Amino acid sequence: QVQLVESGGCLVQPGGSLRLSCTASGIIFSITAPGWYRQAPGKERELVATISIWGNTNYADSVKGRFTISRDNAKNTVYLQMNSLKPEDTAVYYCNDYGYWGQGTPVTVSS
Repeated sequence: QVQLVESGGCLVQPGGSLRLSCTASGIIFSITAPGWYRQAPGKERELVATISIWGNTNYADSVKGRFTISRDNAKNTVYLQMNSLKPEDTAVYYCNDYGYWGQGTPVTVSS
């Protein structure tokens, strides 16, 4: 069956960096368009970034210039490099691919 496993979330200070990973199994990853989403406490889940089959990327305005989504088809993995983190980036980050969701990885930005 399809499985998405996120990792890399943790506590980080404002201005810091993190890289999240999401590894997929059970799908032909190279022909999918995965994305990262996040859900902050008390808020709805929102789109963070997506990447197409050809590597075209799309970002939420709030993360443009700070976050970078990338993919490694050989590893069935999509990454989210997060730089210049702000407290408002605190959320559980989820990977979505082919309509499936991972379990999420928590990111807390706090001093």
